[in-house]
Amino acid sequence: MSSKTKIIYLTAGAGGMYCGSCLHDNALARALINQGWDVQLVPTYTPIRTDEKDVSVDHVLFGGINVFIQQKIPLFRRLPMFVDRFLSAPWLIRRATAKAIDTDAATLGSLALSMLKGMDGYQRKEVRRLCQWLKNENPSLLIFTNLLIGGCLPAIKRELNIPVLVTLQGDDVFLDGLQAPYRDQCIDQMKQLISQVDGFIVHSQFFRKKMSDYFSIPLEKIHVTPLGIDVQDYRTFVGASPLKKNGDRTIGYLARLAPEKGLQHLADAFIKLKQQSQYADVKLLIAGWLGPPNLEFAKGIWQKLNSAGLNGEYQYLGSVERDEKLSMLGELDLLCVPTEFQEPKGLYALEAMAAGVPLVVPDHGAFPEIIDQSKAGLLFKAGNKDSLVEKICELLEDQPLRKKLGLLGQQFVHQERNGEQMALSTSALIKQFLN
Repeated sequence: MSSKTKIIYLTAGAGGMYCGSCLHDNALARALINQGWDVQLVPTYTPIRTDEKDVSVDHVLFGGINVFIQQKIPLFRRLPMFVDRFLSAPWLIRRATAKAIDTDAATLGSLALSMLKGMDGYQRKEVRRLCQWLKNENPSLLIFTNLLIGGCLPAIKRELNIPVLVTLQGDDVFLDGLQAPYRDQCIDQMKQLISQVDGFIVHSQFFRKKMSDYFSIPLEKIHVTPLGIDVQDYRTFVGASPLKKNGDRTIGYLARLAPEKGLQHLADAFIKLKQQSQYADVKLLIAGWLGPPNLEFAKGIWQKLNSAGLNGEYQYLGSVERDEKLSMLGELDLLCVPTEFQEPKGLYALEAMAAGVPLVVPDHGAFPEIIDQSKAGLLFKAGNKDSLVEKICELLEDQPLRKKLGLLGQQFVHQERNGEQMALSTSALIKQFLN
């Protein structure tokens, strides 16, 4: 690539939460940089949080404090720029979001709609500031982490007229959680932005078709670049036995604690499992972000498990750091995240596979593709609790099968779904649009 080629990659912070999109964007940006690209990973809303080396710049566009205040208080839409710059300072946003912010889609409809309106929304000052910053940086190409932050695209195209790629990696989950009438209004607004996007990126053929139907995007405009992870920290698992020599059999859950991720279904399956004497040794390890909107949801699960006499048979590890995640994966015999929604990528599945942990996942979303390509786990019938229990039991009872699937998954991720391969496929797409 030319030494003058600069890529600005706009990611979206999630207020102190470990977010799959943040982790993906950071890993991809770092891999692209390692391959020689000049990439600036720039957070929007809040600084990102990642359990790997953070390569994002210390700068926040569409600062979450400004965006929220300008939505709620008309006076702040007219304050001078130096006030906006202060309120967008990364240190201030980090302090304001140190514990958690409300990212519940059900309460954010009016704000999402205003942001999607761009220069016609309440955050037009932020759009102007973004365009001016981009003009100063003079990028050759932009990558957006999702279309939800794309309300600024018409203004960007007028000011810069450069190629724009947009990743779709869960926009539908957020939109489907909005209350009426905001869901339909936001979707209509996003459809109007399609013409401003040169190409869309997804991570599975399933999601390519779904997004084409959902947003009325021509299929030829959506490109599949397989998801990957940085496997460096997982190399200690390579060559080691994928089976524990001693100790209890352990089921793992590694995802946000939210109804759409399906922890409640795994808890029900675990209760049913533990009613059988042959599974007396089986334990359940749970890890993932628990935000304020889902505190009662999690409390209900703990109460259900305790009422079944399973206090001490399960453990919630919280939102784990990198070393804690690796340690947890080393304890697992299988990973199960029985999502209700159709997972567009499944980053946690690749993390488990990289550590040699086989999967039990639903037969929808990106999972059938992942299992078909890797042979690293078993699919259960989505929404069928008996099928979920059956597949978990099948793996728990068959040690040779767990070993076989674990090795296949490990080989697949380390060879085909590592950060370098993800960057190579993305690089090819970038070059296509730069040319």
